[in-house]
Amino acid sequence: MGIVKVSDQLHDEIRRASAVMSRSINAQAEFWVRIGMLAELNPELSYNQLCKKLLREPVPTLESLARE
Repeated sequence: MGIVKVSDQLHDEIRRASAVMSRSINAQAEFWVRIGMLAELNPELSYNQLCKKLLREPVPTLESLARE
């Protein structure tokens, strides 16, 4: 596990979103990182399609995504 530094403003936004989504701050940040990674690798997919990909493989690796 590592430490990722984010701005105070982004941290506040993550904290607010985590409360709404009933996730920890770390889980919310991790979700956004995963969605962002999937969106960059699959720009043709909608948010709902990206979420379905996460449901099929909750912890995708960059290697597995690059093979698709």
